[in-house]
Amino acid sequence: MGTGAITQYVDVAQLALYAFWVFFAILIYYLTIESKREGFPLEYDQAGKVRRAEGIAAMPKPKTFKTQFGGDVTVPRDEPLERLAARPANGMNGAPIEPTGNPMLDGIGPGAYANRADVPDHMPEGGPRIVPMRLLGDFCVARQDIDPRGLNVVGADGVRGGTIKEIWVDRLEMMIRYLELETTPEAGARRVLLPMNFVRVGRNQVSVKAVLGKHFAKVPATKSMEQITLLEEEKIMAYFGAGTLYATPERSEPLV
Repeated sequence: MGTGAITQYVDVAQLALYAFWVFFAILIYYLTIESKREGFPLEYDQAGKVRRAEGIAAMPKPKTFKTQFGGDVTVPRDEPLERLAARPANGMNGAPIEPTGNPMLDGIGPGAYANRADVPDHMPEGGPRIVPMRLLGDFCVARQDIDPRGLNVVGADGVRGGTIKEIWVDRLEMMIRYLELETTPEAGARRVLLPMNFVRVGRNQVSVKAVLGKHFAKVPATKSMEQITLLEEEKIMAYFGAGTLYATPERSEPLV
């Protein structure tokens, strides 16, 4: 028998190959089960019925994860499926959905968001990560840049939505995250936040192409004007994301 041979028909390399096959099969089975912690139970697109079929691998046993801010999370969850204000665009499974309520606020398509923890993101040493500049004495706008405070904000239709009152900065990344807008008196003079990545700051005004002038009045509010939670960030970003498709009827129509 040659080197590594155990018998005339079995050697170490052969056993190592078989061991790898067994390990790989167990790994695939484990990953298949773990992947079912999110997205289950399934739902038929058209009938709206829940499908309990588990497939070749059973559902995993509930496991509880301890998160830093969101408390304990147990998955998979045995909860009713959330009903969306939407319907399929056609009769085929997998068809895109169309909103049936207010598409700017219903969490549909580009306006979808995750239910993150309703607590602020924190600095490593503690304290809210994103705060208005009025609370910080060591932050300022560079002299060569335009200070947007005091400028009017207009939507894609050129209609004024309000005036920029403050800048919100990310203390960890050292960058502007939001602009604080006071809406017009007709819209209730609310204070809302505009995500900086949806904003174009000019010398005479601030432009937001994602929404129209009338939409600034309904931007999701924050519980505090000194900090913003992860969930509030999701909803605000989703609102302006929804505007890219639903702000006008023409945006949701085919290009050709």
